[in-house]
Amino acid sequence: MDPVETSDPDGVDYGWVMQTTFVLTIVVGAPIVAALSLRATLPTWGARVEFAVRVGAVVWVLVALAVFAYARRFDAGDGGGDPDEIDGESD
Repeated sequence: MDPVETSDPDGVDYGWVMQTTFVLTIVVGAPIVAALSLRATLPTWGARVEFAVRVGAVVWVLVALAVFAYARRFDAGDGGGDPDEIDGESD
């Protein structure tokens, strides 16, 4: 029985890019926000939330661009061959 959902991305796998961006933004962003918040004056919860959102947004954009660039570079490194071609033979 075939799986319900399959994926055969032609080019960049955007699902992988989104999932990787999500995980890396949390893993990289949380320590960055925490470290930067030590030097900031954040007297109210509203100020703390605003600070976290602003710094987190910058981290998210930078991580997303880096992951997308990595995915494009990785995809371009496959030699540009025909994906239906097996062991150098075409149908």
